[in-house]
Amino acid sequence: MLVAFFICALMITNIIQVNANFSKSMYLTWGAQHASIVGEDLHLVLDKTSGSAARSKRSFLFGSIEMLIKLIPGNSAGIVTAYYLSSTGSQHDEIDFEFLGNSTGQPYTVNTNLFTQGKGSREQQFHLWFDPTADFHNYTIHWNPTEIVWYVDSMPIRVFRNYEHEGIAYPNKQGMRVYTSLWNADNWATRGGLVKTDWSKAPFKVGFHHFRARACKWNGAASINQCASNVKANWWTSSVYKHLSYGKIRQLNWVKKNFMTYDYCKDYKRFNGHIPHECFKTQF
Repeated sequence: MLVAFFICALMITNIIQVNANFSKSMYLTWGAQHASIVGEDLHLVLDKTSGSAARSKRSFLFGSIEMLIKLIPGNSAGIVTAYYLSSTGSQHDEIDFEFLGNSTGQPYTVNTNLFTQGKGSREQQFHLWFDPTADFHNYTIHWNPTEIVWYVDSMPIRVFRNYEHEGIAYPNKQGMRVYTSLWNADNWATRGGLVKTDWSKAPFKVGFHHFRARACKWNGAASINQCASNVKANWWTSSVYKHLSYGKIRQLNWVKKNFMTYDYCKDYKRFNGHIPHECFKTQF
């Protein structure tokens, strides 16, 4: 009985909930002269001298990571606002949200990507169906042992399921920190680099609010099985542990039908006709 109590207590203490306070959960990594962290808010700034960035103090393995973000209004062409999870090293894992700016009046493009063991090239891109510069919107990365789901305001836009048993790599063995950054990428970000950043509009500012990480803290390889058990037992990850609900699948299909602008699974030229194996698997 005492052993069972100890195991249960250990599982509970390994769950971390970072709720609504950037100052306790993240720190600035570069461009600190531009950026600021005050309580529940993070502000990143970009001008011609530098962008800025921040990352979480902890690494996580599985969980739901969410932020409210208000993007750059007006002409944001050439600028990338990034929010992602990543481990380190040449064999790193990574789960991305990248918001690609555009000329005034044009929609923002959301680029999603996934790296496993250092290999990416799994981009799917979408136009947003609202103005992401007028107010804060919720962007969530939901990551558990069976699937990854990208959400925008609780609406799923992409799913990547675990088919590791069929030889498809899946990020489940490396803890990842949460990163944010604001930087100039006008060599590729807007229409493949055709539209450049208008520096007369600088400084460019992005607001982040209410960072929440309901996740398992990473304590090295020994915590893999423990984290997998923890997330399966908690509602915030078990809700899509096996499958999305029919309602969420309808939302996912609506987004793909109306707002998807690029899918690596359909880019035969890029892969010389050899489309990645996961493209032929059911993802929801």
